[in-house]
Amino acid sequence: MLRRRAGGESVEQIQPDLVILTGKRKGLNPSVACIYRTLAEHAKREVYPEAVEQAHADFAALQVGEVPGPAPLYLTARHADRRELLVISP
Repeated sequence: MLRRRAGGESVEQIQPDLVILTGKRKGLNPSVACIYRTLAEHAKREVYPEAVEQAHADFAALQVGEVPGPAPLYLTARHADRRELLVISP
């Protein structure tokens, strides 16, 4: 699909040649919207490869049972005032 798209074909021209291989729509053609979403996801992965690698590493850690701790919480003075109000209020 990427090669044909780079060759100048429109998504509407490529769509009839694509086939869904798994799932309840197996054997059918994907919608044009689905193809555009897939292209956008691919472009995002190309722009942020380190985020994809980190997500894969985090997923692998979860599968092994290593659950990462919570992210540190940084409160500004404005947030701290509101937090005190929430804790003190009945």
